[in-house]
Amino acid sequence: MRGSNQSSVSEFLLLGLSRQPQQQQQLLFLLFLIMYLATVLGNLLIILAIGTDSRLHTPMYFFLSNLSFVDVCFSSTTVPKVLAIHVLRNQAISFSGCLTQLYFLCVLAVMDNFLLAVMAYDRYVAICHPLHYTTKMTHQLCVLLVVGSWVVSSMNALLHTLLMARLSFCAENIIPNFFCDSTHLLKLSCSDTQLNELMILFVAGLLLISPFVCILVSYVLIACAILRVSSPSGRWKAFSTCSSHLAVVSLFYGTIISLYFNPSSSHSAGKDTASAVMYTVVTPMLNPFIYSLRNKDMKGALRKVLTMKFSSTQ
Repeated sequence: MRGSNQSSVSEFLLLGLSRQPQQQQQLLFLLFLIMYLATVLGNLLIILAIGTDSRLHTPMYFFLSNLSFVDVCFSSTTVPKVLAIHVLRNQAISFSGCLTQLYFLCVLAVMDNFLLAVMAYDRYVAICHPLHYTTKMTHQLCVLLVVGSWVVSSMNALLHTLLMARLSFCAENIIPNFFCDSTHLLKLSCSDTQLNELMILFVAGLLLISPFVCILVSYVLIACAILRVSSPSGRWKAFSTCSSHLAVVSLFYGTIISLYFNPSSSHSAGKDTASAVMYTVVTPMLNPFIYSLRNKDMKGALRKVLTMKFSSTQ
């Protein structure tokens, strides 16, 4: 069976949150529903505010609107299935459905990574080369960076999905999570998974580490530039322009490290599920709040959108 390309497993069972007592499941269902609605509403408001306010038609907000779109899609890839499992009492997901979910998770996770790196570069140019900002961060370059990120993310996801589709799954079909991820699928496979593991290590690792290095280098250069500013108010103003992005980066990579880079001895199903919830649900929900809380322009644009909405309903 190990050399076969035919899978005898037609569906997987997503245990996810179903291992919890019934009362806790109902509470978790309500929490997931609230967080999902907050994620969709918050990020769509960000996109709408940026689109309707001409003052926000800048590279930074162009990238932010793309990040908000990715966050909505990211949550929509996992949370509706969690809610459906609770309502329908059916934990099954088809083999093709599992691969489809895996594909979109791969695309959107790498897109998040790329967009955070692009936004770090944007903040580097704005702080370290303010006089050349408009000539360096042109609209054409911004579009090229986003389109290029989508192309690379899609090709990477397609590669991993096709490699996963060739594997055989003979007996075990229980995934101790609320979505299909490559780590658990490889453990369930009865085929030789060496090629999959190598591609995850080199390709996915490269696509994760390269943007992270770009972010680190950008912030080292930003820190050096801020320290050269003589006045405390000037240093604070420079820091405040990138503080929201720095908070989102810390949240994003913090959850990735806790999910994938902890020692295997410290792993447990509960810890892995909690980390996955942080990564796929909580982080996309918090991003719009982080970017709008300390941003006067964004708060003004959101207030304008909400005022227009309420006045139109009266």
